[in-house]
Amino acid sequence: MTVESVNRPEALESVAPAATRSLRITEIFRSLQGESDHIGWPTVFVRLTGCPLRCVYCDTAYAFTGGERMEQAAILSRVAELNTRHVCVTGGEPLAQPGCVDLLRQLADAGHVVSLETSGALDVSAVDPRVHVVMDLKTPSSGEVERNRWENLDVLKADDEIKVVIGAREDFDWAVARVREHHLTERFAVLFSPVFGGITPTQLADWVLETGLEIRFQMQLHKLIWGDEPGR
Repeated sequence: MTVESVNRPEALESVAPAATRSLRITEIFRSLQGESDHIGWPTVFVRLTGCPLRCVYCDTAYAFTGGERMEQAAILSRVAELNTRHVCVTGGEPLAQPGCVDLLRQLADAGHVVSLETSGALDVSAVDPRVHVVMDLKTPSSGEVERNRWENLDVLKADDEIKVVIGAREDFDWAVARVREHHLTERFAVLFSPVFGGITPTQLADWVLETGLEIRFQMQLHKLIWGDEPGR
């Protein structure tokens, strides 16, 4: 999906409340985790509204605006109703909302296995250490390569993950160079994933094998099962 027609926001007033006890939520749903070390687990997804980035290949542009303002207590109650151990806070860009860090902490306090999917453009240093962070590195074809916050690499934990979405050979070569430059495979799990409907899985799999690096190839399980259906 291309999102060039959507104007880039200069600020996030529409999604950043004065009080951090409420957040704007696009959807809360239960599905299978389609990515990362938690792939395959039944998971409750809490999708926060709003994102300061406009990646060309974004598949959740419907989360840029709108949503419903919910108190954190109501979010926690809804998650509890779905009776699922794993919870993934995603977006949009969840950290664009001031209340996200506190929500992550409360979910962990409630005994959930909590993961955060983040673009890597915002500071992750305040995220509770109990939260499993899956952080993107944005490639040239995303249109947002200049937004990578490289300082985040110094605060991620060893069991966090780096995800790189590959849309072209240029992306792959760029990503391999960054992996080597920052010694990423020695520090974290590094996942390369093809843009859905872009390069073929076979192409990316062959490229990964050619590198000799400990890079993990992944495909989005939920898209293999349900395609681009929202809420799955």
